[in-house]
Amino acid sequence: MKYVLITGASTGLGKDFALSLAKMGYSPVLVARNVDRLKSLASEIKLKFGIDSVVIAEDLAKANAAEKVYKAVKKLKLPISVLVNNAGYGLNGEFHKNSFEEESKMIQLNVTTLAEFCHLFLQDMVANNEGYILNVASTAAFQPGPMMTNYYATKAYVLSLSEGLAEEVKDYGVTVSCLCPGPTKTEFFERAKMSGSKLVQSSILAMNSEDVVAIGIKALFGKRVVKIPGIINFILAESVRFTPRFLIRKIAKSLNKVG
Repeated sequence: MKYVLITGASTGLGKDFALSLAKMGYSPVLVARNVDRLKSLASEIKLKFGIDSVVIAEDLAKANAAEKVYKAVKKLKLPISVLVNNAGYGLNGEFHKNSFEEESKMIQLNVTTLAEFCHLFLQDMVANNEGYILNVASTAAFQPGPMMTNYYATKAYVLSLSEGLAEEVKDYGVTVSCLCPGPTKTEFFERAKMSGSKLVQSSILAMNSEDVVAIGIKALFGKRVVKIPGIINFILAESVRFTPRFLIRKIAKSLNKVG
């Protein structure tokens, strides 16, 4: 049996990754905080594809959560062929006015936990000379983002880490890819408290979660190191290289500002 571990699997992109990869024959290891949602998804996967899932309820915004999940997987003797580091969240508002507890939790989840998962599972994958890791970043990784400053910074880390790891481990038969979606129709913006922003209201940029997942899976197994779903998102992300930095900051602030 081939196993895929998916973080943030209870909703949005994570849920669609689980469904899509189960359809391909992978047995999902579903990781998130909400055990009821995970169990519901496991039942849905069993009903649709006849495949059993493993549910691991864990708050990945806490220190050492990745190690706990890794130890649980090893105890169950589940050989993970694919790791999808999808868990993450954003926080809108001026950095100095936001709760630093929330900002630090975001760093823990978006950066530290993701890096720890990579570090732990890469050791097994390198030893086996095979494996795939997909890290979910964002088009935010390519630029600064006032009003979501810390979130943009965390995604820049994910992109940089992924590109570096991809080069380090490719000769060991392991693939590391980074998926960088633009605005996607999930619960992300509600949790980030930015439903009233111009970015959210610009529906032309928003893609369906299922489409983003399909593009991400194709890129991963096609061994693409970086993939930006959607031609508009690709153009906007790449245009950062040719646009004055002061203008990028002003545009991002305008789009991210609520009210």
